[in-house]
Amino acid sequence: MAKKTRPSARLALHPLTDERWGDLEKLFGERGACGGCWCMWWRLTRAEFEKKKGAPNKRAFRKIVRAGEEPGILAYAGDEPIGWCAIAPREMYPSLNRSRILKPVDDKPVWSITCFFIARPHRRRGVSVRLIDAAVKHARAHGAKIIEGYPVRPRKESIPDAFAWTGVPSAFQRAGFREVLRRSPTRPIMRRRLR
Repeated sequence: MAKKTRPSARLALHPLTDERWGDLEKLFGERGACGGCWCMWWRLTRAEFEKKKGAPNKRAFRKIVRAGEEPGILAYAGDEPIGWCAIAPREMYPSLNRSRILKPVDDKPVWSITCFFIARPHRRRGVSVRLIDAAVKHARAHGAKIIEGYPVRPRKESIPDAFAWTGVPSAFQRAGFREVLRRSPTRPIMRRRLR
C-alpha cells in the first residue's frame, strides 16, 4: 500500500464553472474519468447511462455546466487539475432515489457528494478530504444545511481505487461526517449537519 502523505499546502480548490471546463476535460481524459461516465451515473437511469456512455454523457454534462450549475469541485496542484468531487442538491441525482440502499433517510433537504476522481499520482494523499471540505463550503454558500456522502466500506482492508469512486468512510469522517444509516454492510450513508 502506498504511503499516505499530505497533499501540498498549495492545493487550490474551485467550483467547476464553464471557464474551468477545459481543466475537467484534461483531468477526466479521453475515458471521461471512468468508462465514459462524465459524472452522469447518478443523473440518469441505468438504461440511459448505458446508451450515453462516452461522448453523449460528456455533451450532457457540458450542457449542465454551460447552464450555470456548478456541479462539483476541482482540485489543483499549481495549474494542474488533479481531483474532482461531485456535489449538488440530492434531487439532481434521481438514481439515488431509485436505489434500495441509498434511498432517502428522511424528508429533510440534503446536498449529496456522489463521486470523486483523483489523478493516479495524487491518490491516497488526502486530496479527497480536502475536496470534501471544499464541497461542504460550496454547499453551505448555496444554503445547504445537511450534506450526505455514500462511501463504500471495503470488506477487506483495502480496495482497488477504481471501486472507491464514491469515497471511503474514513475520508468523510476526517471531514466531520457521521454515519446515520446503513442498509448494506458496505454502504453507509454519512451526514454532516451545518450550523
